[in-house]
Amino acid sequence: MEAARLIRDSVQAVAGLRQQADHDPALGRAVVEVKQFQSRRFAGTYADLLADSRYAAAARFFLDELYGIQDFTRRDDQFARIAGAIESMFPAQVARTAAGLAQLHALTEDLDLGLAKGWAVIPAAATDAHRYALAWSQLGRDGDRRAQLSAVVALGNDLARLARIPGLRTMLRMMRGPASAAGLHDLQRFLESGFDTFAAMARQRGTVDAFLTTVNERESRLLALLSGSDLVAAESELTRTLGQAR
Repeated sequence: MEAARLIRDSVQAVAGLRQQADHDPALGRAVVEVKQFQSRRFAGTYADLLADSRYAAAARFFLDELYGIQDFTRRDDQFARIAGAIESMFPAQVARTAAGLAQLHALTEDLDLGLAKGWAVIPAAATDAHRYALAWSQLGRDGDRRAQLSAVVALGNDLARLARIPGLRTMLRMMRGPASAAGLHDLQRFLESGFDTFAAMARQRGTVDAFLTTVNERESRLLALLSGSDLVAAESELTRTLGQAR
């Protein structure tokens, strides 16, 4: 039951991080502001993909589900409740993908909280790009950032592979009624959305690889810039990117 344990441990870690923010209103506001900034930044970095019919659905899925500003508490709770069922009912690859998502979510929340602690003490008169670049520089954790990017790309590859498993889409569709009755609507929506998005893209040869290669290259370039010593260059790139957001 390794996947189930990883899912539950990750959800518990996220809950602990949320409690920290809930107990400090200023920190809680900073977390929201950091997430809003990152969502705008992603929309700017991938404005071309969001406007391209080949990649728009996948870019929107990443924006909403990985870089989104919505509260994922209900989905996390649902993941924890059926962690064992995921491992027993679905192919092993589905369980591993669910565990990978949970771990990615926990790492992302941890990094966001760390950024928010720096963001909260930087004068609000500074531009958002300056606050973000400075908070990133103060936090460090470049290794965790690279691990986060690797996990994002791996998740995309996993979803594309799942789309090729015979009968899995039918299995997901059959889960709608039981999922709704059990109060698992948010989790069901996420699973179907991810499956359908990457299944559609996988039908066009080379499209998944092109999309994920683009994400990896652009995020790696930004990571290197933010991790460097030239804060002005990092701030300028962030400002330019925000200007492209749709």
